[in-house]
Amino acid sequence: MKTNAEVTARQKDVLFPCISTFYAEPIAFARGEGSRLWDVEGTEYLDLFGGILTVSLGHAEPRVTAAVVDQVKRLVHVSTLYPIAEQVAAAERLVQISPIRSTKAKVFFTSSGSEADETALVLAKVYTKTTEIIALRHSYSGRTLVAMTNTAHAKYRALPAQVPGTVHAHAPYCYRCPYGLTYPSCELRCATDLEELIATCTTGHPAAFFAEPILGVGGFIVPPKEYFQVAVGIVRKHGGLFLCDEVQTGFGRTGDHWNGIDHYGVEPDLVAYAKGIANGFPMGATVARAEIADSFRAGSIATFGGNPVSATAALATLGVMTDENIPERSARLGAKLRGRLEEMGKKHSLIGDVRGKGLMQAIELVKDRGTKEPATEAAGAFLEACKRRRLLVGRGGLYNNTIRIAPPMLIEEAQLEHACELMDEALSEVGRQFGAA
Repeated sequence: MKTNAEVTARQKDVLFPCISTFYAEPIAFARGEGSRLWDVEGTEYLDLFGGILTVSLGHAEPRVTAAVVDQVKRLVHVSTLYPIAEQVAAAERLVQISPIRSTKAKVFFTSSGSEADETALVLAKVYTKTTEIIALRHSYSGRTLVAMTNTAHAKYRALPAQVPGTVHAHAPYCYRCPYGLTYPSCELRCATDLEELIATCTTGHPAAFFAEPILGVGGFIVPPKEYFQVAVGIVRKHGGLFLCDEVQTGFGRTGDHWNGIDHYGVEPDLVAYAKGIANGFPMGATVARAEIADSFRAGSIATFGGNPVSATAALATLGVMTDENIPERSARLGAKLRGRLEEMGKKHSLIGDVRGKGLMQAIELVKDRGTKEPATEAAGAFLEACKRRRLLVGRGGLYNNTIRIAPPMLIEEAQLEHACELMDEALSEVGRQFGAA
């Protein structure tokens, strides 16, 4: 398989068609280094999406790679029927940086974000002895049945809701406020509406409020600064827990803090992690207040959860993040990226909104700034225009019109600046194509 076309053709022949790929002519990568990738034909690309925010530090990060290679030579798998030293060490470090700080916390390792979310959801139901969950519209929780029920994107719901009890509140999507209001004069209607949602669509006693600090697949939707204090306060008043999904926002990605929820001054009861936790190695983790974790009395096992290799990768990744002061680095580079994106917003009428925190930024493309009609085709054209410039960016949002920018967090400042120049050029090209100034 020496060409991108050959790999793509063979993939279509043997893999499920639901595994979609970017671009009219998909790219098959052969190797990576830092923020750069090379495809099977030898073409080099600059990566601003990091495998969907999963390559948190950089491709083949030397310190993580060395630790993993050493571990693979010694021990790969024994299962959780035996204590695993590497898993214990990773759990201890994870507890130290988690936003659960007022009480003891415990960890359950899995292999993915879907499993981490599902574990947290099941645990919340076990602890509260009720099964009703409040999730957010525009959210994405994963591909398992419980997670799919939580997800509020028709595209990712292969079946009607299979797990009863989940209701979806309005997302804190200020750019497209469901009430047609403007922050802060809106008085956080999207949050205060939870009171009526609980009274009308639940038994009045929800198990948990499940939310991402920034809605990832939803298009990097950033809630107002007071949102979680109000929303979580309402849910807790009715006996519910706060389950925080840090799968995309965790590990310094949003800048200044280790966790996205730290920006909002609210302590969760449960936290789900994955993606960037091990710089690309498969791992998910659920952290819970100890009394909640201890309520789970049934037997349970995750065959590959916290295996020595992934646990070592996670521990090494967290070590590098600490050494490099990733929260501060993300804040500093994120501010530069945000500044450049806002400049582009003034220059290109295709951009309706610029939002994000740290190195998790987005531009939402619209046909008209007045009507805010989603420019879905233009977003696709923008991805292709960036590809021609050897730049990789992400795409998302309910209308698939939002460009998601989340590079490996050790990206060099010069690389980030170059990427901004390329995006500016691509926006000019797409603007001419779609008649936008």
